[in-house]
Amino acid sequence: MHSAGGDLDQDAAEVTASVMAASRLVVALSARALAEADSALTLPQLRALVVLDGCGPVKLAALAATLGVNPSTAMRMVDRLEAAELVERRTNPEVRREVVLRLTGHGADLVAQVLAHRQREVAELVSRLPVDVRAGLVTGLRALTEAAAEPGVTPAPGQPPRADLAGGAGL
Repeated sequence: MHSAGGDLDQDAAEVTASVMAASRLVVALSARALAEADSALTLPQLRALVVLDGCGPVKLAALAATLGVNPSTAMRMVDRLEAAELVERRTNPEVRREVVLRLTGHGADLVAQVLAHRQREVAELVSRLPVDVRAGLVTGLRALTEAAAEPGVTPAPGQPPRADLAGGAGL
């Protein structure tokens, strides 16, 4: 006989295992999308590009905070992305001593290509699910993302956040 607390612990363990499996799936989809784009980018570099795509020009410290890395790590990443002509540094027009980071046209095109590929794969997987399972998945995933309450990057002064990636800059 199981106690109510034991059942809740078991449920939490099953949900955790399911979320971890789904996370691995999303990472695999992202890796396949990068490979399809014939890009030498790493997944962390892609995540940085997605942040910049979703939040517009941002300062290095804001990018580092969103990625959960220290500023020197973010700086090395930005150096590589800039060398690949995916990111550019610009003087903040409102505070001339600040530098903001933004995607180049090539960087924006690459992000769009990778995200579109990943979205097509996810849509194909979702289409295989019964309608009632899809509805439950939407409810559960929305609750999970709300529980995470992961803040997005604050855009540079004078730059509105992009609404097409509302609430997230993740992979």
